[in-house]
Amino acid sequence: MMRKDELLLRIREGGKLSTAEQLKLTAALSIPAILAQVSSILMFYIDDAMVGSLGAQASASIGIVATTMWLFWSIISCVATGFSVQVAHLVGANNLPGARSVFRQSLLAALVLSVVTMLVGVIISFPLPHWLGGDPSICADASSYFMIFVLGAPLAMMNMLASSMLRCAGNIKVPSLANIVMCVLDVVFNFFMIFPIGFGLGVPGAAIGTLMAEGVVAAFLLWYAATRCPELCLMGEHGSFVPEKPTLRKAGNIAGPIFLQRVLMNIAQIVTTIIVAPLGAVAIAANALGITAESLCYMPGYGIGEAATTLVGQSFGAGRRKLTERFAWMTTLLGMAVMTVMGAVMYVAAPLMMASLTPDEAVRLLGTECLRIEAWAEPGFAASIVAMSCFVGAGDTKKPALMNLISMWAVRVTLAALLAPHYGLHGVWLGMAIELTFRGVIFLVRLKFGHWLLKIPERKK
Repeated sequence: MMRKDELLLRIREGGKLSTAEQLKLTAALSIPAILAQVSSILMFYIDDAMVGSLGAQASASIGIVATTMWLFWSIISCVATGFSVQVAHLVGANNLPGARSVFRQSLLAALVLSVVTMLVGVIISFPLPHWLGGDPSICADASSYFMIFVLGAPLAMMNMLASSMLRCAGNIKVPSLANIVMCVLDVVFNFFMIFPIGFGLGVPGAAIGTLMAEGVVAAFLLWYAATRCPELCLMGEHGSFVPEKPTLRKAGNIAGPIFLQRVLMNIAQIVTTIIVAPLGAVAIAANALGITAESLCYMPGYGIGEAATTLVGQSFGAGRRKLTERFAWMTTLLGMAVMTVMGAVMYVAAPLMMASLTPDEAVRLLGTECLRIEAWAEPGFAASIVAMSCFVGAGDTKKPALMNLISMWAVRVTLAALLAPHYGLHGVWLGMAIELTFRGVIFLVRLKFGHWLLKIPERKK
């Protein structure tokens, strides 16, 4: 049987791949990425339970700064994407010296940007909870947690960069397994850092435990990428770590629209929360916990999306237009199939999922009803997730980012505002389901009729 590495090499060298081999390669890259995504969600579940056991104030101290943390995380992930997609194109073109050069340049650029991000975070860490309206009783823990989080920005950046580079070079197994190990280490370190059986640091201990786990995995992934990955190995290579203008320009063109999209979509989610707030405490709790429960269903889509970015990126770089299109459709349809199954599971298991998150009967009942509304939108959600990953792999991010924003603001937020006064939280989630289905449709239309493939140089068939 043909190994994954040999099939990837055939993409770069212009060899033919049968439909069965394309499916095998898609599965080989998708499965470890899906497992890593699911393990990350389980880690968040366990972390939330650990902190929640300390009381409502402990959970609130993290919750108040959560959206700001995601904003900082977006900076880190977008920088990694901007450089790693270039590596996918260069590896696909069989230009391994060029791929190593971009990897080398990205290390210094990412380090500098992460230090700047860290300094900004440290400066705002004390006043941030007060700016966000946090109760004085939780502000101290919230500030400490956020400061420790941003102090780990360089480690998070190196971890994300090395993971993205390895995935785009075709090695999804190692970063996926490393992510699973990080989740296990995070739970272990947090246990000893949070509770009296160890250091008993409470909320700050949760941030320290996560930082330690991230540091261990970042060191391993950087070592592996620089010394063991054939496409990225820097051993014996000479070159400058100083980023060149063309490399920075391409990184900005790829990452800039994605970052802007994430910021504006984050704001849209905050606006949706404001729409939900007048519906009462039960609706607020059901909405928050329902979103957490749903995440288990859409994480497989993001895992398949990682495989899509690699396959589309390398095929794009190899100048293989037809193969690029086949991989885009294959991964998108696979994502839709998997998330359709997950949607059916969520529909059936919604009561159990909500029961695992809250003992409140009213919250459980409302959350279950909302999850069952959302279950019908999972195929469309999958189409938007994986198709967007395909466009990212092709370096095409501006128009897809704009499509996401138009869908979020014009459809979801508008419907939520119109339906919430009449149908309560059910109306908000119905608007969300309609929007996700609409978003999936427009992404499929662009995948079929868009001009995202026209930039591929037709070098190989």
